[in-house]
Amino acid sequence: MRKGIISNPGTGEAARARAVAALNAAFAGRFTEDGLLHWGAKTARGIFDDAVASAGVGADDCVFVGEDPDERAFAREAGMRAAAHPVFTLAAVEGRPVFWARIELPEGRSPTDLEVIANAGEIVPVHVASGHLVLVMATARGVEALEQGGFAADLRGQVEETFAFLVRDDRPVSLPQAFADTSGASRATAEARMRAAAAFAFVSNAFDGQGPPVVPLGPAPGGVYVAAAAGTPIEDLHIAEAKPGHTERLLPDPALLSRPGEAQAVGFAEEFADGGPTAETIAAVREAITPASLRGHIARVSGAAPLVEGESLKVRSRDASSADNALVVSALVRRLHDLGLVVRRHEFSWRGHRLSNVEAEFRVAAADSAVLVTAHLDSTAARGEFFDSGGLPRAYDPAIDPAPGADDDGSGIAAVMAAAECLSAMVADGRAPTRTVRFVLFNAEEQGLVGSKAYARAAASAGDKIAGVLQMDMIAGFQGGPRTMEIHTGSSVPGPVVGASDALGGLVTRAAPAVASGFSLQVLAGSADPAAGRSDHASFHERGWAAAAICENFFDDTAPATGTRQYHKPGDTLFDEDHDTDYAAAIARTVAAAALTLAGL
Repeated sequence: MRKGIISNPGTGEAARARAVAALNAAFAGRFTEDGLLHWGAKTARGIFDDAVASAGVGADDCVFVGEDPDERAFAREAGMRAAAHPVFTLAAVEGRPVFWARIELPEGRSPTDLEVIANAGEIVPVHVASGHLVLVMATARGVEALEQGGFAADLRGQVEETFAFLVRDDRPVSLPQAFADTSGASRATAEARMRAAAAFAFVSNAFDGQGPPVVPLGPAPGGVYVAAAAGTPIEDLHIAEAKPGHTERLLPDPALLSRPGEAQAVGFAEEFADGGPTAETIAAVREAITPASLRGHIARVSGAAPLVEGESLKVRSRDASSADNALVVSALVRRLHDLGLVVRRHEFSWRGHRLSNVEAEFRVAAADSAVLVTAHLDSTAARGEFFDSGGLPRAYDPAIDPAPGADDDGSGIAAVMAAAECLSAMVADGRAPTRTVRFVLFNAEEQGLVGSKAYARAAASAGDKIAGVLQMDMIAGFQGGPRTMEIHTGSSVPGPVVGASDALGGLVTRAAPAVASGFSLQVLAGSADPAAGRSDHASFHERGWAAAAICENFFDDTAPATGTRQYHKPGDTLFDEDHDTDYAAAIARTVAAAALTLAGL
């Protein structure tokens, strides 16, 4: 088969030259026709028409391979065939459909057993829900291979130009009285089905009569799997009574079943079990991470002060759809570079937008692994109330409406930046970690963890060794009362990641007394953790790496929460009455102390 490229490496000839060089280095001799290399945005059919013309054959003799359903839709408009993953290219050539399928693993069988079959056939995992349920894409040939291997596949419709989401719905479910005397397993199954039905009803009602129907793919952890056509903005839906972070955009990847971090988790879990920060580390953290330093960072990224000191520009939003998002990324890159760190933009595409995660690394030669200190850099005000010029209610417009996100997650950004400044100061004083330390800020978290999923997939593909991930998502919201810090380590998938994440959370709890006196610690673990799957740490759990999310008192519903009341609203500003940088500094110091301890300082 003749092979070409349709890709958007970014603007400018330099970006294209880098892409060509990388292509030739990775696939020498594979893409030999320069005329079949097409660089540019894939937000309309034009680039696909150009690709067909350059091939000199009929459009129906061309196959576009891309995981983005919007791009596949444009390719179809140009007359091309389309495949959602390279595994399905031959199926597209031969005109065979690809299906969404649920695989219930029988007793005694594990995802590792499934991986052997999946890697040899036309099967691509999309989500590992638990040790017993996996959502995949598969052709009829793939399904046949599964059945021959002892795995039953429940087909749920064709993939075509659709994308899969997990929509969680933790609203209370009341089982009928008929289930009162049934087994716990029967009640759990019935509750899962009722929850899935409620979540799907919410989604389908929201899009009723507005484009192609959303298709249910069956119960998922805490909600329902759905398949939506290209362009369907499921990420914009918010179940008012549900906990935050209830929509997760799923990313197809054959390596999901291998969970490369699990082998590392086994080795690191015992190391996390003992010890705490040294006096020197505590002193450095106290000096570098202060309410004033956090306030300065938050002011810049939330629009309360100019984004760059000495300049006049103030941003209005960090929403992934806002032009200000890229400006914030550039400012963060410059500031981290000035600290002497190795800074990299990790680029990915979302709905036609070219977005970047930001990674700043202090590299340690021959280190056995890296420690990640993370937060998300984007914002949203989707729960706010907005009105048109006539005073009538209108939907949130991320391109123009303010979304300062001072707490969510400007506070997390500030904490990561302050931790980077702390490490830089310690290195300048002659101290150095024994492990690599990465400070990572993820984009498009509000769109279903898109940026962190792309980052974790790339890290797994590169064979990265990660000791632990400490994610901060909303640490400045405080209404008053007892000061509580939530530490979330729960993962829905069993295995070594569970113990390693719990041990990582233990390291955080041991760091807290020295730098966050007066705080009560709420440790939430296991599959029942209310934040499981709801922030960027989940993208690392998915790969088997130890990870914990640390936040204000927001998810735990055993007592009235004391976190921000401005969640996803334009009122989430530095000047909101619930915004408390003293409170945030205590949490930021705790996480930094734990991370630096894990890094050998």
